[in-house]
Amino acid sequence: MSILEYNGAAIIAMSGKNCVGIACDKRLGAQAQTVSCDFRKVFQFNKTFVGLAGLATDVQTMNNLLKFRKNLYELREEREMTPRVLSNLLSNLLYEKRFGPYFIEPVVAGLDENNEPFLSGMDLIGAPVYTDDFVVTGTATANMYGMCETLYKKDMEPEELFETLSQALLASVDRDALSGWGATVHIVTKDGVISRELKARQD
Repeated sequence: MSILEYNGAAIIAMSGKNCVGIACDKRLGAQAQTVSCDFRKVFQFNKTFVGLAGLATDVQTMNNLLKFRKNLYELREEREMTPRVLSNLLSNLLYEKRFGPYFIEPVVAGLDENNEPFLSGMDLIGAPVYTDDFVVTGTATANMYGMCETLYKKDMEPEELFETLSQALLASVDRDALSGWGATVHIVTKDGVISRELKARQD
């Protein structure tokens, strides 16, 4: 088993019409043993959300490091960090530790200054990929790719985006032993953020 799969995770980010959504499961495991069902894997930075899948200790470490670097940036620049800048920052943080990497594969989702969706994903050494439809990470990626490619449509409204994200994630984690046990969905619109908790199978 890869160290990236040790704690289990499933995260999807998806774009809509002037909105973006990100969904993650809540399970924290130690291989097949479930330790907790309320572990946070998605973190908010203004109108941007970062989903961190991988080793739980590195998820928490990277969240703290990102918070620190974001606050430093906003003090120095006197402006909010855009999703693209946050994505580049995260990529650089990962790449500078490439010889002893953080064992996480992040996704970044948010609205830019023109309220256009921004999505990116990267590997554990920060090599980024940018997309305009959806991006997935975690232990259920094969299932999530299949569900997203089936259900995704361009220019979805926030409610339809929520429904699509929820169905894609819940159907995917049902076929993955290392993720699931509930889910959290965040929808970012120009008016604010809508967050909802989902129930899932507890097995």
